[in-house]
Amino acid sequence: MNKIISLISGVIFGFGLTVSSMTNPAKVLGFLDLFGQWDPSLIFVMIGAIVVSSPFFFLTRNKTKPLFAQSFSIPEVKTIDTKLIIGSSMFGVGWGSAGLCPGPAISSLALLNNYSLAFIVSMFLGFLLAKVFN
Repeated sequence: MNKIISLISGVIFGFGLTVSSMTNPAKVLGFLDLFGQWDPSLIFVMIGAIVVSSPFFFLTRNKTKPLFAQSFSIPEVKTIDTKLIIGSSMFGVGWGSAGLCPGPAISSLALLNNYSLAFIVSMFLGFLLAKVFN
């Protein structure tokens, strides 16, 4: 049952990313370009996500375990270290230069976009390189 719920959630998430144009790098770059030709339309996507998810966070705030799992998966490491800063900086620079991050890139594969395919291949090469350096 857990895998079915995960699949359904992933499909809904991917559909939402596609409908909201988060899979369009030009749209995302327009949103990130605060001092140029800024496109504020993705703010409505964020507001919509907050409106939809907030009641669920409120309803589940005192739960001892998730609905479809044995326990919550909470990271044990809570310190901000050099690896976290470098990794998050690389993510931000990559997102800001390519206009894609992993979720929208995977969703845009359904549109057979060569740009997204190149992004996904590069992302997995980055994963492999990270394993080499860790």
